[in-house]
Amino acid sequence: MPCGPASFLIIAVDGAAASGKGTIAGKLAAHYGLPHLDTGLLYRAVGAAMMEAGADLDDTETAERLAQALDLTRLGDPGLTSAAAGEAASRVAALPAVRAALLRLQKDFAGQPGGAVLDGRDIGTVIAPEAPAKLYVSAAPEVRAHRRWLQTSARGEPRTEAQILADLLKRDARDAGRADAPMVRAADAVLLDTTLMSISTAFDEALRHVEQARRRWEASKG
Repeated sequence: MPCGPASFLIIAVDGAAASGKGTIAGKLAAHYGLPHLDTGLLYRAVGAAMMEAGADLDDTETAERLAQALDLTRLGDPGLTSAAAGEAASRVAALPAVRAALLRLQKDFAGQPGGAVLDGRDIGTVIAPEAPAKLYVSAAPEVRAHRRWLQTSARGEPRTEAQILADLLKRDARDAGRADAPMVRAADAVLLDTTLMSISTAFDEALRHVEQARRRWEASKG
């Protein structure tokens, strides 16, 4: 049962693909009755639009134009969960022009009255560095690959765990090497390693840390 809107503005949940950050963020949003934005879907939508346009994924001008014209109703498209969309998202996310085009949209979402939950790869460092509650969700690459394999297998995608692991490691390296906003843990973010956790255990642990952050934030307000 939702416990009503949280008294703090933002919960920032960062982490690598298949670490569990999206599921945890969604559950936190439901618990506190807050709107939730999976920021990775923004980049997946831009990547998918690039593929539909037949554009080179490194074409900065086209990617920036499509990012600026992004229709948020597209985020519900189930096709955005495909492996191809994920790879395209990682490619376009490395383009500073695309990140700049989507920055204001994400900041506006984070700053809306009543609070918000955002998950992605640079929420606590770039989008909402002022967020009172920050989590950085991690898991061993092999565990992340197995989780993603279960997801893709359920959708009928013929990919092996080895292929998925190679893709995840490549994406991690690309994200960590971004010059404008490398994927790093914010200094004040709580590290949550979900390698050995069930989703219910991971959520309980995340909620415990968020509640601690909420109490600290409320105390600071006097």
